[in-house]
Amino acid sequence: MQKHRMKVACAALGALALAALALAGPAAATLPPAYAKFANCPYKNPEASKCIYSTTVGGEVVLGSKKVPIVKPVVLQGAYTEGDAAGNSKFLAATNGVTLSKAAQPVPGGLAGLVNCKAISDFFLRISCEVTFENGVTGLNSTLELARPASEIVVNENNLAGETGTALRLPVKVHLENPFLGSSCYVGSSSSPIIWNLTSGTTAPPPPNKPIKGTAGHLTFLEEGGILETEGTTLVDNAWSAPGVNGCGGLLSLVLDPVVDVSAGLPAAAGKNTAILINDTFISPALLVLIEDEEHP
Repeated sequence: MQKHRMKVACAALGALALAALALAGPAAATLPPAYAKFANCPYKNPEASKCIYSTTVGGEVVLGSKKVPIVKPVVLQGAYTEGDAAGNSKFLAATNGVTLSKAAQPVPGGLAGLVNCKAISDFFLRISCEVTFENGVTGLNSTLELARPASEIVVNENNLAGETGTALRLPVKVHLENPFLGSSCYVGSSSSPIIWNLTSGTTAPPPPNKPIKGTAGHLTFLEEGGILETEGTTLVDNAWSAPGVNGCGGLLSLVLDPVVDVSAGLPAAAGKNTAILINDTFISPALLVLIEDEEHP
């Protein structure tokens, strides 16, 4: 029943946008409060079908041997096009350039759980590591970043509603942040991203991981049906692989990268990593958002 309601809801949003098009007024510059979350949606782009504002409010990422709970909200925003024959929609970047927000998540165990100073062969790097620990600068953050252009994000409404197949394809990289690691310590890159094929259904990972289940979440209509809200949507993928780190320690990354890899269990083959994203999402037809913009100076 929930799956059917979501499919009907997506169709109704499209019909509502077409019906509302005839009501457009003179050009203006702002959105009313209920639609303000879509301010960075490219709703003036003719390709835009739906505006989306989705906040990951919980979950976790298991990367190699490290588990990082999601404790700070991460926002995915922008728009997506009409689906193709397979139901896949291309994503359109947020107009402010922040399609995926950067929220630093604390890594349990901090730097001490990632780097053993005594395992560093380079004398000067080992001393630098020890000084870092002596000064208590041991906090470590993990920040998820978009690794490829927004156009390479794929959304599939049918799969999301039907709790089967890939609902969201997301190319990402993970920034490991600590002064000792420098500013360019990453797992994954633009040329070699981590690919999440997130589903609201059940995964089929290689061992040692076992299948896990997502959910399409709870559906609510807002603003007389103009906005679709889904709460508690859980998207999961535990069949992805992760490369080793790169760029840790700046110019001395050739020495430090292997040390971090050993401690973090990287590179990690498919079946040894997990992404669980719990989301609250708002969706509205792009045409309707445009009309709201034009009718509310």
